[in-house]
Amino acid sequence: MKNLIISLSVIIMVITGSFTQNKKADLVIINGRVLTINKDNPDAQAIAVKGEMIIATGTTKEISAYIEEGVTKIIDARGRLVIPGFNDAHAHFGPLDPDYIELRYTTDPAVITRKVKAQVEKSKPGELIQGGHWEHEMFFDKKWPTKELLDRVSPDNPVMLSRADGHSVLVNSYILKASNITKDTPDPFGGVIQKDPVTGEPTGILKENAEMLIKTGEVKPSRTTEEESARLWQGYLLALKEARQYGVTSIQIPGAADFETYEKLKKNGDLTCRIDIGKSLTADTTLLNTYIELEKRYPRESNWIRFGYLKAFMDGTLGSGTALMFEPYSDNPSTSGLALIPYEEMEKMVLAADKSGFQIGIHAIGDKANNWVLNAYEKAELLNGKRDSRHRVEHAQTLQANDIPRFARLGVIASMQPTHCISDKKFCDKRIGPERAKGAYPWKSLADAGAVLAFGTDYQVEPLNPMEGLYAAVTRKDRLGEKGEGWHPEQKISMEDAIKYYTLGSAYAQFMENRKGMIKTGYLADIVILDKDLLTIPENEIMTTKVDYTIVGGKVVYASGK
Repeated sequence: MKNLIISLSVIIMVITGSFTQNKKADLVIINGRVLTINKDNPDAQAIAVKGEMIIATGTTKEISAYIEEGVTKIIDARGRLVIPGFNDAHAHFGPLDPDYIELRYTTDPAVITRKVKAQVEKSKPGELIQGGHWEHEMFFDKKWPTKELLDRVSPDNPVMLSRADGHSVLVNSYILKASNITKDTPDPFGGVIQKDPVTGEPTGILKENAEMLIKTGEVKPSRTTEEESARLWQGYLLALKEARQYGVTSIQIPGAADFETYEKLKKNGDLTCRIDIGKSLTADTTLLNTYIELEKRYPRESNWIRFGYLKAFMDGTLGSGTALMFEPYSDNPSTSGLALIPYEEMEKMVLAADKSGFQIGIHAIGDKANNWVLNAYEKAELLNGKRDSRHRVEHAQTLQANDIPRFARLGVIASMQPTHCISDKKFCDKRIGPERAKGAYPWKSLADAGAVLAFGTDYQVEPLNPMEGLYAAVTRKDRLGEKGEGWHPEQKISMEDAIKYYTLGSAYAQFMENRKGMIKTGYLADIVILDKDLLTIPENEIMTTKVDYTIVGGKVVYASGK
């Protein structure tokens, strides 16, 4: 018997050794603190990668067996934190404009005038000037900006500056005149033309559907087709560079993106981020059939460019005062926000798209908007039957307590962006009052109720950097820091959970949890190595944490200092 045991041991060693020899790695990471997000094997020291896939995790000694001298690339993590690549579940990703006027964190409206003036001086007459990310709640006077900030420095150029949330825009008189928007123009459904209370003239602020009144043909850039094409291509390359520098290895785009361009980027070897692209929610059978054919070209089985979910807007935002609430706003009792489409129309679209087998994601921020979206999903389940639809609520920012358990019960994913909390908390209590604010950004309550959370940024509404979202999720404090436990600290979550929602949660939201979102054998080798240990550092160091390596499909696409 003893000899038999020895013989079996030798056979096992030979088989194991042979298997390892046949599985020599292209890349290994050793000496790391590997947070795998795999509950069955939560920690490791090292990872072996062959091709696009992870072939082993374990100790550095175990993984060293996969090294072939002169062939295997070795990254010594030197004790640094190693995690799955970040998967942004909601980003308006696309080409960056090098001439875009960046107004994020502006506190003095005069800065807007100066920056517009500088850009006009570099532009041709009639050329469109664009910019944005301003937030009037950060201005010293907290007042909405007006066209007067722009008119005196841009008499011969159209100017469009979007608010940080993308749901309001400041335009100059050039655009108002070109679009024939006057004091007599009525508000469109689901939109507001802000007007001076004394003169009745448009102030230059167009909210929600009122932006559609802009006659884009009159204000488009005056560039040749070739110039615009070259500019767009460089813009895509700049955006992808930003993503890999932040460790973002997957992005889910709600819509308005070009499949063909991403195909070309992939063919050229320039695509360093996996992409899902959605389309607009509709009840039109012809259009749904077109989507079905598009989904066949970019199926869920693909790992790089995939058809995503169908997107619609139920309401606006808290910042613009257009999020749809059950009760009037505390700071403006004349309104309860805006429904951007009638409920009946939204429900009709949900029923049709669900019946055709599509995943749906609807923007909902106010408590009434969220309730309506959940009602429509529940109606679809009742009429079309229960399936693994993984419908989503995009943002899910303000919820009534009795709607929180409905997410888990209906299998609806809460697609949330933590930085919205720390951007909006400075005016949330003022907008909706402290009682309703208890249901704002309720990550912990949703998770405790069994809901699946998928984290993202809502880029470019918020920065693409995941560190800001992780900081927001675990502190609920201002970016500059503040004393105390944070805003509604009962909703804070652990750093490990925040990373999980930004990786595995987002992968689940796109039906890829079986091959992405964990560091696990057989999974895609999308890996990030950080310069600090997010699990142990003080909270004031989270946002200054940098990415040292970004690995996508087993290839190093970013290394700091290189």
